[in-house]
Order: sequence, then structure tokens, then C-alpha cells
Amino acid sequence: MQRYLRILGLFWSAAIAAEMEYRVNFLLATLSSLGNLMGSLFALFLFYRQGYTFAGWRWEAALLVLGVFTLLQGYSATFLSPNLNRIVRHVQEGTLDFVLLKPIQSQFWLSTHTLSPWGIPDLVFGGVLIAYAGNKLGIGIDNYLASIIPLIFGSIILYSLWYMLGATSIWFVKIYNVTEVLRGLLEAGRYPMAAYPVGFKFFFTFIIPVAFLTTIPVEVMLGQSQLNWILGSGILAVSLFVISTMFWRFALRFYTSASS
Repeated sequence: MQRYLRILGLFWSAAIAAEMEYRVNFLLATLSSLGNLMGSLFALFLFYRQGYTFAGWRWEAALLVLGVFTLLQGYSATFLSPNLNRIVRHVQEGTLDFVLLKPIQSQFWLSTHTLSPWGIPDLVFGGVLIAYAGNKLGIGIDNYLASIIPLIFGSIILYSLWYMLGATSIWFVKIYNVTEVLRGLLEAGRYPMAAYPVGFKFFFTFIIPVAFLTTIPVEVMLGQSQLNWILGSGILAVSLFVISTMFWRFALRFYTSASS
């Protein structure tokens, strides 16, 4: 474990040093994140401006969901996108050979080799939005701490789904359209599941588990979630992570080395 942590520190320090050569990009990323957040707030405001509310969700509670969604966007932009999108490039250019030859687990290398600080604005804006809405709702520190557990589960679920899609590049090299479809489906997490009809609720809970990413952590934050949903979130996170690891090993059996 210490060896992997030391390697992780080397990876990220080198990545940050490289990215900081283009500091103007951070300003552009901040403006882009702010624009996206303002657009999301405006869309949510259109629902609530005439006194309409999602069943059981006040305006501030809906803001919490949007805040958690923004946090996950920052997590994806910082850790997932810069790493997992490169799997396709490694397969296309044959550089996956060098990854597989390294004395380190290939999934760990591919998942953590770099990071992008351009996702930090989303992390900050998401945190600010959660703090503001939580203050309006009188949420205590114990509720915030309790919500960390399903948030971690949601992060693992998101990573596992993304990694499995990345692994399919061994068969289908150009998978960018598929990742965009997944990204589009995950956009449903901007709003509470109560905003959708029954059929969509089922789809976004049991087919594409969007509810476990945003709605359930917020329900825990509000003290409304039942224990079985939290346990289900944990079981789903562990199961998908194990499946993603097994799927990667299975996919490697079909990988044809560039040198062979």
C-alpha cells in the first residue's frame, strides 16, 4: 500500500507540474464551470418559479442535489476523464504494451496516472452550493459526515461504469460516442429522482444507477434515506468495482500487442 501511495504522489505531482504550464486554462475552466452552473440553476429555477416543487423536495433540497452533481462533475473532470479517456489512445497507438509491461497493476496505472486541476472549480462550486443549501435547511455536521459514505459509493459506481466503457476500446476502438451517451444519461442526476415519471425512476435507479450518485447521498444528508438504500449503494459499488476489474482482465485476453 505504501508503495502505491508513493507512486500516486509521483504521478500527481508530475501531472500538476505539467498542467500548471498553461495557467490560463484554469481561468477558462473556472468560467466554463461557472457558466454551466448558472445554466443548471436557471433550469431548476424554471421548475420552481411558479410555486411548483418536486414531490417532497424544497428548492434548497433540490439545490443540494445539484451541488452533489457538480461535485461529481469535478471528480470526473479531475480524475476520471484525463485517465480513462486515454485508454482508447493507448489501444490505438499501441502504447498499452508499455503499460502492461510495467511492474504495477495496469488498472491502477491507467486509472491514476494523471489528473487535471481544471475540474477543481466544479469541486469548489459544488461544495459552496451544498454549504449554502445545507445552511438554509439547518443540516448538522453529523448529517454531512453520514452523507460521505454514499458519496464515496457513488464515486466508485461512476468510476466502474466509466472504466468498463474504456475497456471496451480493445474491441471497439472508437467509443467516444458511447461515453457521450453515458455522460448524457448521467445528466439526469442534476435533479431529484422525484422529478421523473415512474418509468424513468426505475431506469435511473436499476438500469443506469443515477439515483445512487446524487439523490441517495442527498437523502442521507437530509436524514430521509432508509438503511436498505445505503446498503444497496454499497453492494452496488463493490459489485461494479469487482466486475470492472474482472472485465478488464477478460478484455486483455483479446488485446493484440502492437509488437506481435
